Amino acid sequence: MRTVLITGVGGSGRTTVAAATALATARSGQRTLLLSTDRAGALDEVFHPAGPAPVAEPTAETAPAPWSPPTELAPGLWVARIATPEYFRSELAAVQERARSVLDYLGASAVAAEEATELPGADAFALMATLRAVHQAADRAAAARAAGGPPRGWDVLVVDLPPAPEAIRLLGLPEQLGRYLRRLLPAERQASRALHPMLAQLAGVPVPAERLYETFGRWQEDLAAVREIIASDAVTVRLVAEPGPLAARALRAARAGLALHGCRVDAVIANRLLPVGSADPWLAAASGQQQAALKELREACGRATAAPEHAAAETAGGGPAGVPVREVPHAGRDPRGLADLGPLADAVGPVDARPDRPAAEPWTVEDRLADEGLLVWRLPLDGAERDDLSLVRRGDELVVTVGEFRRVLPLPSALRRCTVAGAGLHEGALRVRFAPDPRLWPRDH
Repeated sequence: MRTVLITGVGGSGRTTVAAATALATARSGQRTLLLSTDRAGALDEVFHPAGPAPVAEPTAETAPAPWSPPTELAPGLWVARIATPEYFRSELAAVQERARSVLDYLGASAVAAEEATELPGADAFALMATLRAVHQAADRAAAARAAGGPPRGWDVLVVDLPPAPEAIRLLGLPEQLGRYLRRLLPAERQASRALHPMLAQLAGVPVPAERLYETFGRWQEDLAAVREIIASDAVTVRLVAEPGPLAARALRAARAGLALHGCRVDAVIANRLLPVGSADPWLAAASGQQQAALKELREACGRATAAPEHAAAETAGGGPAGVPVREVPHAGRDPRGLADLGPLADAVGPVDARPDRPAAEPWTVEDRLADEGLLVWRLPLDGAERDDLSLVRRGDELVVTVGEFRRVLPLPSALRRCTVAGAGLHEGALRVRFAPDPRLWPRDH
């Protein structure tokens, strides 16, 4: 399923751009679902400023669905909101039920659904569950259409994400949580589950029930499914910013964080551009500052590395092998309703088609053994700067830190038998040099 994740600088109009993107895509003939994480009613203001919230709340029939029932607001365009409170309460009840024996032994009472309030971070888990649920629904609808059924489901998913720093951590969360679960509950420990009833009788205390292990297994399965979705070539990120000095730095950091997690940026939206050539000195100065920042943004995006099949040949900003920069003029006021969104949708444009297949591995190993006696691991990190980088070798893993973002990368098998000989950042790519360890490297006979 083609999926576009909208994020960017805080206060840059991400929700409005997400709505305009979804509207443009729906007008192009693609059935589009716009999914929002916003609880402040921003989408309500964009679509229906004079009426009640258009997004229906979850009902008893749909709970504990991770999102509210989608509402069709325009031909081919549906809108839904992630239902974090309902999802959190349903998951909490499920965990308590599976851990009932331990809770009873400890004398702990379960938390009733009426008193449960979602914890910090619940939004991220609800979003991951929703991504998987929407993609599963799309797969079922596609299978039904292939069998001659009516047109249902959606072709494109547009997700209005939080600001870039939070969104990047969210996109890296499935991999991190999967790694933690594997450390806390390794395969060899799960293999000994058959002994637990006997051990419980001998010790006289309860041990985690089989259903609790099943819960861990389901979590691991869900995390793996979300990682697979994010890693698809059909899932891209769209960055939104209002050009200016602070936005340029924020976008550079966002591009580096997304590259670290292997996420593909398909466009940068330069939003709220002021008119140029004004006779008003204040407006001319503000516009001039914007244009200078926009030029810098174009140059940076033109240098960005993109897959050849997705090179931006038509962009007005990005270079022929870079990321498109799409310019959206300032409307003079906040958009209200579909009529106001129309011109913005024309400027943003519909979502392009991309194959739903695993994306190519961005990290590559270059063999320089014959000439230099080295293997070079190339890690594309568009937007990264030398002072923001940190590398730590930990066993068979490389811990890479770029600014405020960190990722633990497993080393390819050949590099595990090598020692780190150095690293350098060149043209948006980190090149880590590895020298074969004579104690581990096979010798020629």
